[in-house]
Amino acid sequence: MHTIWKGSISFGLVNIPINLFAATENKDISFRSIHKECNSPIKYEKVCPVCEREVNNDEVIKGYEYEPGKFVVVSNEELKEIAPESNRTIEIIDFVSLEQIDPIYFEKSYFLGPQDNGLKSYHLLKQAMEKTGKIGLAKITIRSKESLAVVRVYQTGLLLETIFYPDEVRNVGQVPGVDTEIKVDQKEMDMATQLIEQLTTEFEPEKYTNEYRTSLMELIESKVNGEEFTVAKEAPKSNVVDLMAALQASIDQTKPTNQQMRKKEQEEPQKKKKTLNVRKKKTS
Repeated sequence: MHTIWKGSISFGLVNIPINLFAATENKDISFRSIHKECNSPIKYEKVCPVCEREVNNDEVIKGYEYEPGKFVVVSNEELKEIAPESNRTIEIIDFVSLEQIDPIYFEKSYFLGPQDNGLKSYHLLKQAMEKTGKIGLAKITIRSKESLAVVRVYQTGLLLETIFYPDEVRNVGQVPGVDTEIKVDQKEMDMATQLIEQLTTEFEPEKYTNEYRTSLMELIESKVNGEEFTVAKEAPKSNVVDLMAALQASIDQTKPTNQQMRKKEQEEPQKKKKTLNVRKKKTS
């Protein structure tokens, strides 16, 4: 795994040398634009629409559009003067409970690995956080960008997750319709609750796959190998408009199968038998 950042975690007077690794990867399949006539990749050039010519990189400066068509120019020197100090330190400011942070704040995840001279302090912090059930709220600067982050225990190590600042999270009240008062029918509520209960299960991330990406890769591989690619037609889905009918159809669809019910019925006597045997042993 490639190290993308080296530095340390600091809290109080404790300093822990660490390495930073990307914990996730984007597996989206990307396409390049190519010329239909000869299949050559298309180049994109920087062209000034006023001067009507291509411009070089040394002619390009930065500008912020504060009104449509109006820009304030900011030089690289000015940006350097106000850039956050890259001190290679993950400074833990506070310790909080993970439940206090809504998932909407989380942005990107990184693994934190100890450097050779930081093994003991790294595992001390990890075990102390496990014992207290707390996570660290920290600040970190990566590639000149200052971010708010949390440091928490993940499986056998520590994980850093950058999080959005409060002013970067939009107000849900701006979404049309969410503040509308709607009186819900009790029967519909009961059926919706029943449907949720029938669909409730343990979270097993490995059972969820990106079906579109799989199909796309199959299409690409078939074209590379010169094979014909066919897509199975799906059966037409019924367009159920009535809410009660849709809920009932969903409940019927998610009911345990007869085979599952029989298996459960077969297991019940065995469980009762085991319970009786345990009780007999205790009384004897």
